[in-house]
Amino acid sequence: MTAESGGNKNATSRPGRMTERLLPDPTGLARAASLLRDGRLVAFPTETVYGLGADARDDHAVAAIYAAKGRPSFNPLIVHFADLDALKPMVTWSDEAEAIAESFWPGPLTLVLPLREGARVSKLVTAGLDTIAVRMPAAPVARDLLRAAGVPVAAPSANVSGQISPTRAEHVAASLGDRVDAILDGGPCKVGLESTILGLAGRPTLLRPGGITREALGHVLGRRIAERHGSDTISAPGQTRSHYAPRAAVRLNAIEFEPGEASLGFGEVEADLNLSPSGDLTEAAANLFEYLHRLDAKAPKVIAISPIPHLGLGVAINDRLSRAAADR
Repeated sequence: MTAESGGNKNATSRPGRMTERLLPDPTGLARAASLLRDGRLVAFPTETVYGLGADARDDHAVAAIYAAKGRPSFNPLIVHFADLDALKPMVTWSDEAEAIAESFWPGPLTLVLPLREGARVSKLVTAGLDTIAVRMPAAPVARDLLRAAGVPVAAPSANVSGQISPTRAEHVAASLGDRVDAILDGGPCKVGLESTILGLAGRPTLLRPGGITREALGHVLGRRIAERHGSDTISAPGQTRSHYAPRAAVRLNAIEFEPGEASLGFGEVEADLNLSPSGDLTEAAANLFEYLHRLDAKAPKVIAISPIPHLGLGVAINDRLSRAAADR
């Protein structure tokens, strides 16, 4: 059975409804936007990873995100906007937020800001906090969809909670199956790591490392950016100890690979797959989740990974790897 809709590529059948595969053309974008406005779930590509989107104002739609992912309700969601005019009424804006937005939006950066009193957003989005995580993605497909939908879109990564994040439509389909109403297929994500999260509800604090570094944020604000301690209460997505995990166990900082292990190299290392033979951290970040998916599909017991330099974008890569390797 296939779904006959604009931009459709194929569909996965399920009782009562089908998962549509949509192209990012005008017809496919219009269909995806209509589904979002109707309270349905739509997976779509950003520059970072694929997001599982729903109308952030709709309690039932947001609850469906948590159900589809098996995501714990204490873990808040990021809300995506097409522009600042739509975003600012949701939050208490500040000069610091303005400076960061001018420098890095649209782009792979999320801000956690005080939730404005009376803001129309589901309480499930904020997980009961008095702050909200917001961002303006740079990927053209995401921006086109947000404009067409005309609603704020809550969107964590489009995969079962705790598993490897999706950077291709195929990853979404493999992880979520028929739990999503439509997948907007915009090809592979360019950045490949989730957004940096900066808290601006008090002292500027790095809540999750990503492609925009702590140093770059501090330079714009003219002050040192604090770091979140691992024991702090969860205040933003991506802070659970075990996250981004393949089915296989993960062994980090492997100088040599053991027989039977799947190997993931970096730099001048012979391995089953190499994140970047030239040692380029941007290339490594873009390949990380895709290569973990490929290795995990071979069903090894262990994936061993070469050391990654802990500087610049390497901080974000090591953050994801440490969570992937954590006890589950």
